[in-house]
Amino acid sequence: MEDTTLAFEQINLLTANIESVIKGKSHQIKLVLTALLSGGHVLMEDNPGTGKTVLARALAGSISGSGESDAVFKRIQFTPDLLPMDLTGSYIFDDRTKEFVFRKGPLFCNVLLADEINRASPKVQSALLECMAENQITMGERTFKLERLFFTIATQNPIETEGTYPLPAAQLDRFAIKLYFGYTDADTELMIYKDYLGINAALQSVKQVVSLETVIALKVAAEQVAIHNELLIAVRNIVHGTRNHPDLSLGASTRSGIAFIKCLKAHALLSNRLFVNDDDLAQLTAPVLDHRIVARTSELRKNALNGLLAKELDRLRRLQLG
Repeated sequence: MEDTTLAFEQINLLTANIESVIKGKSHQIKLVLTALLSGGHVLMEDNPGTGKTVLARALAGSISGSGESDAVFKRIQFTPDLLPMDLTGSYIFDDRTKEFVFRKGPLFCNVLLADEINRASPKVQSALLECMAENQITMGERTFKLERLFFTIATQNPIETEGTYPLPAAQLDRFAIKLYFGYTDADTELMIYKDYLGINAALQSVKQVVSLETVIALKVAAEQVAIHNELLIAVRNIVHGTRNHPDLSLGASTRSGIAFIKCLKAHALLSNRLFVNDDDLAQLTAPVLDHRIVARTSELRKNALNGLLAKELDRLRRLQLG
């Protein structure tokens, strides 16, 4: 998008439209949109009833598809008996033509909500690998391209562990960002209780404020955001630091670093800037890298990332880049 003022206006419209439905979650909405504009996907880990499905519906409803229709939104409830073909689609025999024809599954959409993704078997989870990384699905000898805008919002419940399958590292690495949606604060929750009918009505009549073409143009604009070489070095140092840290048994990959840079650029654009700064680095280090590294405990993982980030922020400040 060549007109930066127009780009910022479109971003503000999209953000405000979602916030009209999702109350008290500005930070989480910004992280979801960061993943969207970076070309990645987002994994949300949280309790039921915190608004994850509503956010996905509000996002899809805010984007106009072909003609006057919304962007196509699909929700898949992941269960242990789900099969890969339930996601991708399958070939069926057509009695009229006497040929097998491919019937598309729910993955052929613009915004996908993969609800409780860790309740499905690893075989089913693997059906998402190709589509999330390469935006396509291969069935037999044919490859089917997904929509130009294909964005996955996956959820998993941290409380109910019975009957779940931990996501493998390869699957986790497909998510640009992992975030915790969390409950709202007390004042916001009271406001929701007072106006839950109005909020539900707002979701049902959410306005289309941007087009698919605009979102795709914003993704291109995000790639053009400037990032200083010292910030690239900071990304390199943090990623390398995870591989050598004594408390971490698995560090971040090179693909993680690339996703990190894309997210930094998208976050800067969402902040109405055309350059990345140290605030973007501070905001995104944990959401981008936490789910890609392995430690004995979550506390060790968190402390390791915080230490690596603090070291780089201090180095940037001494270089007067902060």
